[in-house]
Amino acid sequence: MSEYFQIECTDGATILRLTSREGTNRLTLACVISLTNAIRELARHPRPLIITGNQHFFSAGADLNEIVALNGPKAFTFSKAGQTMTDAVDKFPALVIAAVNGYCMGGGMDLALACDHRIAAPHAIFGHRGAALGLITGWGGTQRLARLVGHARAIEMFIAAEKVNAAHALSYGLVDRVADDPVAEALRCIQHRSI
Repeated sequence: MSEYFQIECTDGATILRLTSREGTNRLTLACVISLTNAIRELARHPRPLIITGNQHFFSAGADLNEIVALNGPKAFTFSKAGQTMTDAVDKFPALVIAAVNGYCMGGGMDLALACDHRIAAPHAIFGHRGAALGLITGWGGTQRLARLVGHARAIEMFIAAEKVNAAHALSYGLVDRVADDPVAEALRCIQHRSI
């Protein structure tokens, strides 16, 4: 149990649900470190992992108030911590599915991209708004997105800070499927080995 997430074990998978007091599931440095430690601990006894948020936010991404306050060395530390977290997900020794409701933005999208598969609710919105703020991700999203959707589409999403709805995300190859209840669909896919 953590102030940043809840972990629930079901018959077929472990569900890691991002939580925050304000409901946006911002990825502060403390949250990122806590998530990394939890994922590494779960990897010691691997079973399929579903990462999700709430009905309105998978994650709004990094905390901009923290980012504004960063100097060079602290920015490097923050970026390295985010990379360590997404690498822990990427190298997790069992299947990892992001079950996305609502907004999946910035560092939250980097987290979803590090998963093996993404299942989105019809109202899910994906985007990397950093370019609109003069920022670019340092958590591995630039490489992972390009591998999924192609270089041209990835550049368009990053440089234009484009927001993409679930239907477009599916057509781009950013998500594997769209379902009304992404967590239930992820559990079904794990049970039937259909993803």
